[in-house]
Amino acid sequence: MAMTAGSKAQINMTPMIDILLVLIIIFMVITPLTPRGLRTLLPQPAPPDKGDVEPTREIVISVRVDGSIRINQEPADLAHLRDRLAHLFQAAPDHAIFVRGEKGLEFRAVAEVIDAASGAGLSRIALMTE
Repeated sequence: MAMTAGSKAQINMTPMIDILLVLIIIFMVITPLTPRGLRTLLPQPAPPDKGDVEPTREIVISVRVDGSIRINQEPADLAHLRDRLAHLFQAAPDHAIFVRGEKGLEFRAVAEVIDAASGAGLSRIALMTE
């Protein structure tokens, strides 16, 4: 087949489309899955029909910017936090605890407290905000 002076050369698009489809499949396979964060409980409003509810003793773990931890204003150590929480909640492991972090604190410190509480067998951990 000889090329004449007036004919135009055409690009075969089939190999280019094949390459693009292979690249799309590769990118779909290697994309990371969406990360799964910590499960949180949102505060719920009190039902309007309930009267006086007897107060329960809530446990609030405060994490300060300097790294100190307090359980209901009593100083605590992160190394012994898991054992202390297990001792406090051995009678009622389904009781909720609240974790409060000061403003300007990295979430890593709060996550360590949540991890210690989960290690103590507590499944209901709520975060407090200001």
